[in-house]
Amino acid sequence: MSDAAPVLQLQSVVRTYRSTGVPPVEVLNDASIVIQPGELVALVAPSGSGKSTLLHVAGLLERPDGGDVVMQGKSCGGMNDNERTALRRTTVGFVYQFHHLLPEFSALENVAMPRMIAGESNATARKVAMHLLDSVGLAPRADHRPARLSGGEQQRVAIVRALANDPRLLLADEPTGNLDVHTADGVFDMMLRLVRETGLSALVATHNPDLARRMDRAVTIRDRGLHEISV
Repeated sequence: MSDAAPVLQLQSVVRTYRSTGVPPVEVLNDASIVIQPGELVALVAPSGSGKSTLLHVAGLLERPDGGDVVMQGKSCGGMNDNERTALRRTTVGFVYQFHHLLPEFSALENVAMPRMIAGESNATARKVAMHLLDSVGLAPRADHRPARLSGGEQQRVAIVRALANDPRLLLADEPTGNLDVHTADGVFDMMLRLVRETGLSALVATHNPDLARRMDRAVTIRDRGLHEISV
């Protein structure tokens, strides 16, 4: 492991949802974890346990009601929304169960878009995007829109899109949950290979213990907190 600061620390995070007329629902309470550079962590927990909430808090999409998120040594608790957005854009890549590709754009354009949003030129962004697509065997499909890609190909595009801005942390929420077993294995192997090759850290939510065993360690959500488990 590197001597660098942890990529992600959740420090006694609390997250409670409140709606008018119904009792508050506490999803996370005193949830803590430290993820080191290059470490892959599986998050194994049943539906409704708070996995997505945890990933949203870890990725600065939601603010915790208590505790703190520390990313690469920076406390995020006092950051305003613009500062959180800037840090998220440069540090975190997201992959969801559904690919969420923009249907009117090609695979190449979908992957290039995060770099263009960050201010990079169209030519440079497209060059990087083509390199990423080539790394997962999709260069020949670069000009295809999502509707002309298979489910596995769409998810491969979504994964390299998440890596387009050279993040330090990948957060994945059931990234192969919509795929058949054979396709899921191939996509998951590809994702792990890319993460290992680039030295990323990753927190990956999955129901599949076989997939979880391919990572460095596993945690679960129990009693609204995070606990190490064997898989």
